[in-house]
Amino acid sequence: MDAITGASAPVEARLAATLVLVRDGSRGLEVLMIVRHHELAFASGAAVFPGGKVTEWDDDPRLAARGAGREGLDRWQRSAHVAAIRETFEECGVLLAREAGVATLLGRERLDALRLQWQEGIAGGGSGFADMVCEEGLELAVDLMLPYAHWVTPAVSPKRFDTHFFIAPAPPEQLAQHDGSEAVAAFWVRPADALAECAQGTRTIMYPTLSNLALLSESPDVASALNATRRRPLRRIQPTLSRRPDGKLLPTLAADAGYPALPDQLLDRVAR
Repeated sequence: MDAITGASAPVEARLAATLVLVRDGSRGLEVLMIVRHHELAFASGAAVFPGGKVTEWDDDPRLAARGAGREGLDRWQRSAHVAAIRETFEECGVLLAREAGVATLLGRERLDALRLQWQEGIAGGGSGFADMVCEEGLELAVDLMLPYAHWVTPAVSPKRFDTHFFIAPAPPEQLAQHDGSEAVAAFWVRPADALAECAQGTRTIMYPTLSNLALLSESPDVASALNATRRRPLRRIQPTLSRRPDGKLLPTLAADAGYPALPDQLLDRVAR
C-alpha cells in the first residue's frame, strides 16, 4: 500500500495513443482539442487532445500497406499510429489520410462523404476503420506523425494509461466536428489561451494535457513545434504524487523531464 495515498498495488496501464494536431492561426500556433462528454467514466468534461485506447483492431494486417511512413515500425508502433488516427476521426471527424497514390491530404468534400458513410459505424468498434481505409482506397499519413511525448499514469491511480502522443500538421482543408458521444465540442486554441482558461477556472484540463500545452506554448508556429519535437529526446514520463501542506495531492515531474514548470494557479486546479 502506498504510504502517501493509501492506494493498493497498481493496476496495469492500458496502451493508448493521442494525436496533437497543430496549425498556424492568425495569432500563432493553434492546437485541436475536444471536450469529453460529462457522462464518460474517465476525464469527464475535460478538454483533451483526441485519442484513446489501442485495440486489437488497430493491428489489422490489411493496414500494413496502407500508410506511408510505416516502414521500420514494429507491430505495436503501427497499432499506436492507427489508434491515434482512428480515434481522431471518431471523436472529431478529422482524418489524417490521403487517397492512394496522391500526395495531398483528404479535402473537405471527400471527408464529409466518409463521415456520412462510416463515422457512426466505426464508433461501434470492430474492423470498421480498417474496412473504410481499404474499401475507400485510402493511405494513412503516418509519415506526418512525430513522436511527441510518452506519459504513464502514476502507479497509485485507480485507472491507468500508457499513452503515446504524436504531433502532426492538421489537414488544411478539413473541418473538425465533434461526434456528440465521446466529444461534445471540438475547438482550435492557442496553447497559452488554453492554459489561461484553465487557470481562470473556465476550462477543465488534466495535468498531462496542461504540461504538453505548456510545452507547445514555447513554439510560435507549426514549423517551430515540429523542429523542437525532432530535437527533443523522447522520455517516458510518469508523475509521482506528493502531498501538500494543505493535504491535497499534487502531480510532480522529475527535474530532468524536459517540461516547463506550471504556475501555482494551474497546479491548484489539478491538486486533489
